[in-house]
Amino acid sequence: MGIGGLLAAQEETAEPADHPAIVGGGRGGPRRRRPLRTAAIAMGVVIALVVAGSVLVALVLRSALGMDKVADYPGPGTDPVTVTVQQGDALATVAKELQEQGVVADADTFVRAFGDTGGKVHPGDFTFKKEMKASDAAQVLAGDGSKVMYFALSAGLRINESLDAIAKSAGVDRKELDSLNSQPSQFGLPSQAKTLEGYLAPGEYRFPVGTPAKDVLTSLVSATLDELKQDGITDPAKQYEVLTVASIVQAEGGRADYGKVAGAIENRLKPNDETKGLIQSDATVTYGLGTKTVQLTEEQKADGNNPYNTYVHPGLPPGPIGSPGSKAVAAAAHPTANDYLFWVTVNLDTGETKFAKTYAEHQAYVEQYQQWCTANQGKCK
Repeated sequence: MGIGGLLAAQEETAEPADHPAIVGGGRGGPRRRRPLRTAAIAMGVVIALVVAGSVLVALVLRSALGMDKVADYPGPGTDPVTVTVQQGDALATVAKELQEQGVVADADTFVRAFGDTGGKVHPGDFTFKKEMKASDAAQVLAGDGSKVMYFALSAGLRINESLDAIAKSAGVDRKELDSLNSQPSQFGLPSQAKTLEGYLAPGEYRFPVGTPAKDVLTSLVSATLDELKQDGITDPAKQYEVLTVASIVQAEGGRADYGKVAGAIENRLKPNDETKGLIQSDATVTYGLGTKTVQLTEEQKADGNNPYNTYVHPGLPPGPIGSPGSKAVAAAAHPTANDYLFWVTVNLDTGETKFAKTYAEHQAYVEQYQQWCTANQGKCK
């Protein structure tokens, strides 16, 4: 059998003559369908679609579950980034900021890396780089960086509270602070000043580690003196007087109009039939008592042994009763002209304050305050 006969025989063997797949002819005769190959192609398409769908679902789930998040950058990093760590910041807080700033890829990875350093979080300004390796960034935070002493003073703090905050947060020796506080003349203050009360400006402060205590206090005092000078008060004796008024405004004003409170105090210091030169401030009395209650007894108001008792002693008290903020200082330097002699905060939550020209009108407002205290037990201690 020749080659042609062999091929013919193979074709006959592969597909018998009685197979019903003959559908027509053309050049070379009738063509035959191959159902197995067609089925295989269809099956392949189905499998491809299933695989593609599975991949798509996997990608969606991976993204939703955060599985596609980069856990770490290869480093070493690109552009510099300065991050300030505040006193008391938790490691998780710092890690979150580093991730948001693009310093590290993942906060959790950084936390683990920092734990491996055995270091502690301390305040300071630290220079990182964009896209750092977590372990490298951890070493930066664990190191000294630009290590600083940090503390914050709120408006209205008394001198002992301010010194406590500086000693505790900045690590400055409290005994040294007390010694400096008892020598206000070292800071160029007038003879009336017996301590630094009223002169330690509220605010947030950062000093390089190791800054002498005197330099720290000098900076705070200078900030207050600069504020007074900006308000046009340059004479040291007048500055002391303004700070005394400002400290009362800060303590008494709450969220009231400080200018109006300062104006009312100014009116009280002038001769008048209603108050006869008495400021009658609860805040000054409690300062002299060393307490912070807002409820005074009649005996306490009548105690002439308290030099800060402005219910008994006319005029200003011996000195400031706390550290006034810049708004209170400005108000004391430039009181708002008015006819008021009395004021009382009738709602300690909102700070609503009522002003009055006569004692009778004032008493009506005091009754409102007492009603509020009755309705809000425990808030008027």
